[in-house]
Amino acid sequence: MHIKYVRIHGFKSYREKTICGPLSPLHNSIVGYNGSGKSNFFAALRFVLSDAYSNMRPDERAKLLNEGAGANIVNAYVEIVFDNSDHRIDNEKDEVTIKRMIGLKKDEYFVDQKHVTKQDIANMLETAGFSKSNPYYIVEQGKVTKITEMQDKERLALLKEVAGTNVYEEKKAESEKIMKESDAKMTEINKVLLANRQSIERELESLSKRLEMLEKEQVLLEPLMVLM
Repeated sequence: MHIKYVRIHGFKSYREKTICGPLSPLHNSIVGYNGSGKSNFFAALRFVLSDAYSNMRPDERAKLLNEGAGANIVNAYVEIVFDNSDHRIDNEKDEVTIKRMIGLKKDEYFVDQKHVTKQDIANMLETAGFSKSNPYYIVEQGKVTKITEMQDKERLALLKEVAGTNVYEEKKAESEKIMKESDAKMTEINKVLLANRQSIERELESLSKRLEMLEKEQVLLEPLMVLM
């Protein structure tokens, strides 16, 4: 599995629609003059595949939109086409396209042109072994040194991210939370039922006593009715 194409439009320095690819499944080199957009190309990858651009303020969102000459850019997008011939992404297609569109107020996400949620993409990437929170496949300057200096626990966490097991642990934690909430609701329901049961039992006891009194009164009245 590898990235075949990257399509960028309106994002940072890429004002016009730019198609990067086809890319090699082995090695690719990005070269260019200073200010030609090399760093912004990798920013575009992080924009789609990581959490680097989350919970942004309006001014931060505006900085991602191209500010060059001409009409103002009100939205931009980055689209990544994966070669999925090994079906690492749980999809029957040999190509999978992930697209993120950003505007001044909201983001939109697409998989193969189908509108999805951010969490849908996160789950899909995690299942395929791509961590959005700490993407090992995007190695920034100084990252290699950091990996070599990691503690054992940190390396284990990285291995879990690479294996894509974190998504299942998150789902397990979410399921356990739902179960706890359900147990708490069940306990509350049982308390209400117990209180109602006790109230009903008291009412039945009161009615039973009244019935006994009426029966006694009836026994006393029967001789009087005979005499009359």
